[in-house]
Amino acid sequence: MSKNIKKKDNFFVSFFWILIIALIFRAFVFQSYNIPSGSMLKNLLVGDYIFVSKFAYGYSKNSLPFSLPIIPGRVFSSSPKRGDVVVFKLPSDGRTDYIKRVIGLPGDKIQIINGEVYINNVKLVYKKIGTFADNNLINRKDRSRGCKNEELEILMETLPNGKSYEILNSNIQSYADNTGVYNVPENHFFMMGDNRDNSQDSRYLKSVGFVPFDNLVGRAELIFFSWNWKKISKPNCVTSVEWSRIFQRIK
Repeated sequence: MSKNIKKKDNFFVSFFWILIIALIFRAFVFQSYNIPSGSMLKNLLVGDYIFVSKFAYGYSKNSLPFSLPIIPGRVFSSSPKRGDVVVFKLPSDGRTDYIKRVIGLPGDKIQIINGEVYINNVKLVYKKIGTFADNNLINRKDRSRGCKNEELEILMETLPNGKSYEILNSNIQSYADNTGVYNVPENHFFMMGDNRDNSQDSRYLKSVGFVPFDNLVGRAELIFFSWNWKKISKPNCVTSVEWSRIFQRIK
């Protein structure tokens, strides 16, 4: 009887320490997130599950669970690089998690002209590499009325530091394709989604705007799992797993 009790005690002690280690890992090392929208297409898809490095930029209250206000400012800080994909807390409410790409650094002047980004009066380099269409961008009723999905351009965008990545761009002009000059304040960053015409980001000052350094949660590093949400309703769930995306690094 005493041996059984001892085994149970050992189990609960082991479970307790595993839980503590997992919580510490989540709080200070890596945290998992899922991608709920298409604002970072085609680099991040709806249904992707990613790991975010919590230590990449140091720690603030926003990188801790429940945004606990136990850290003043940011400690062990390291500045994001232009082109990093980051998770941050929405400045307007301090709770909602957003994921975007760092385009503008503190002190930069950013402007969008005809859908092309200018940093400090220098246009980024663009190269068309293909087209992208998603048959699920419109619903079945609209398709029955003859509506067609818009075909988006896939462009390779290159930053001044040489970092390149794919973005999606529509030929239909929108409000955010031609803007005034954004002057990025000290200790703030200018974020944009890779799906340029379907992203709420720093171009929209009232809803997102400039993102304070303290609001950064961490840097997106790796896709560790991915569902194709269009196939999940099918009986064989194995076919809905996007195996080719698992363990892809986020660039």
